[in-house]
Amino acid sequence: MPEEKIEQIGKIKLDLTHYPGEDLYCDGEIEDELLAIARDCAAVEYQKIIEERKSWEVLYHLSPLRENIVEWLPISRDMKVLEVGSGCGAITGALSRRAGEVTCVELSKKRSMINAYRHMEADNVTIHVGNFQDVEPELPQDYDYICLIGVFEYAQAYIGSETPYDDFLRIIKKHLKPGGHIAIAIENKFGLKYWAGCREDHLGTYFSGIEDYPEGGVVRTFTGDGLLAIAKRCGFSQMQMYYPYPDYKFMTTLYSDRRLPKRGELSNNMRNFDRDRIQLFDEKRVFDSIVKEGQFPLFSNSYMLLLGPALSEEYVKYSNDRKEEFQIKTLQRSTGFGRIIEKHPLSKTAWEHIEATAAACEKLAERYEGSLLNVNESKLERAADGTPYITIKFLEGRTLEEILDERLEKNDLEGFHSLFDEYLKRISWGEEKEIADYDLIFANLLIPQGSNICDEKADESQKNDIECYLNKEKWGLIDCEWTFDKAIETREIAFRALYCYLLEDEKRNGLNPDLIMERLKIEPAEAEQYRRQEMKFQKYVTGKRLSMAEIREAIGRPVYTLADFCEGLRDRTADNRIQIYEDTGKGFREEQSFFPEEDGEQVLRTGEGTVELSVRIARGRSAVRIDPGSHACVIYIRRISWNGAEISLKGKQLQMNGFKIGEDTYAFPTEDPNITLSLWGLPSEEENHLEAVMEVTAMPSETMKHLQKRGLFN
Repeated sequence: MPEEKIEQIGKIKLDLTHYPGEDLYCDGEIEDELLAIARDCAAVEYQKIIEERKSWEVLYHLSPLRENIVEWLPISRDMKVLEVGSGCGAITGALSRRAGEVTCVELSKKRSMINAYRHMEADNVTIHVGNFQDVEPELPQDYDYICLIGVFEYAQAYIGSETPYDDFLRIIKKHLKPGGHIAIAIENKFGLKYWAGCREDHLGTYFSGIEDYPEGGVVRTFTGDGLLAIAKRCGFSQMQMYYPYPDYKFMTTLYSDRRLPKRGELSNNMRNFDRDRIQLFDEKRVFDSIVKEGQFPLFSNSYMLLLGPALSEEYVKYSNDRKEEFQIKTLQRSTGFGRIIEKHPLSKTAWEHIEATAAACEKLAERYEGSLLNVNESKLERAADGTPYITIKFLEGRTLEEILDERLEKNDLEGFHSLFDEYLKRISWGEEKEIADYDLIFANLLIPQGSNICDEKADESQKNDIECYLNKEKWGLIDCEWTFDKAIETREIAFRALYCYLLEDEKRNGLNPDLIMERLKIEPAEAEQYRRQEMKFQKYVTGKRLSMAEIREAIGRPVYTLADFCEGLRDRTADNRIQIYEDTGKGFREEQSFFPEEDGEQVLRTGEGTVELSVRIARGRSAVRIDPGSHACVIYIRRISWNGAEISLKGKQLQMNGFKIGEDTYAFPTEDPNITLSLWGLPSEEENHLEAVMEVTAMPSETMKHLQKRGLFN
């Protein structure tokens, strides 16, 4: 039994009993930057830092949206939580605020220090620094929740067996309290973003997961059925699958098999913060088609598999891309009395907004009393600690937005305008009163299912009859969050509803908004005024915060469409860029790579194709990979050296995905040529120097493929 070694950072305990003495992997200078931020800056400053640094790594580790993936779990102060692979503490804070005790396991001391400085006021967190296999035998067996967030896919990197994923889950299961839960968040190897042209999250290559990882490596992701099969083999009989959207890293919405997405909901799909991508198709339209066919679980970008007794939570939507005082979550849960909707503040700063929303709903209900618009029944409640939240009656039905889309798809413009006129009539009731819902958009109005001919059981011809939506049954207003104590003209509210509707989907461009402007008697100057009012409202909600879309633009990862390639618009100079990958123990990953010419390292080129490369490599790497470009080529290697010592090309220290065709000459019939130098056994210093001199000759890919088929490479 090794001697216990404890260090303290604030109120956080770092247990170094099993720490090997040095970090076996490191992400380099970015970790030093993150450590300085965590040590010197308050959490409230992180958003500003993210926006200023314009860095994927800073965004990934510090964004508060990272917490969403666990924030919704019903963890309470009488519970114990185990977090495996806690990293820089992206979710540790959310767990510590809810649980009574949090145990973290993390291999890297520097990352654990970042975590500790971020949450140094948490007196219920212990971070065990060291290899999981060394720490695990000493962990207790009574955890209520065990969180494997972005961890399970690496199981074969540290579980040396023929069935590493099964064995890892069985080991974890031993530490679970009866009735407890294991939460596994992981990418879906069949996620739609990969089909659409996003690179595989871990390898940075196109279609690797879809092709079942033909180049090997230590990372594996799974389909939903694949994950469930592993859980069943490990003896789990109770399991629920959740679907984080857009993905589990920056989740804004959580779906489940009890509440799957509806058409039109999956529109936030441009998420390439970390690397460039291709866009092969419009993901929103394809998602709409997938939802229509009932295949969303197969193509969800990420999964959250919850092993253990079923939870009541069916759906969660986070609105924390706003000013802090407006940040809330909307939750749908099942109870013994049916389903309910709840709205919760995400911090004490938002308490007032929740209380104001509850009061506004009551006033709005008074305004529409006696009309054909029914403000959904809601009630302000308080948790044991005094936190206010709103419970809202759950209604079954179809949104007006869905029905309007249906009219446009059928080219039924007359039906569309009839519904719009009905919308105007219903929302205008009590227009003169000093209370108005500015957010009366089509998606917030529900036409309930009932005994009329709009019932779900009605045949298709009846459901398509526009008259079924114009009967006297009340429409439900399902969200009154943005209600103000002032009178607002109906035509301004209707303009905003139409404006939002048209902007959200290009498929709606066939609608002529001028006809509706005429119906509303809105002149062009007034329309421009309303547009400015909408921009002002958005700033009121978000404050000075950049949206995630704006942050993505600031980071500057390009998106290439098929048209770009077909029309020759792609910047060909990018094909010649040298890229260096560093393996810190988890395989080669795009986020652990750099372009020497852009990072101030020395790269000399001559007109004859000679490349002289000299780069610095930090301690803690197990291998380095040189990618000489993004095109098929022939390479003559004059010299590769490590800290001045030349590496033999004939030994096993160097591996490449090309074919030897002559003395020190290799052919690469691939658009991803690479040369890998294993660092095992090589002397390592704090800063190491990798040097290479090569002659790189680009070749037409079709020519190289033809020569390969002829058997000229072996």
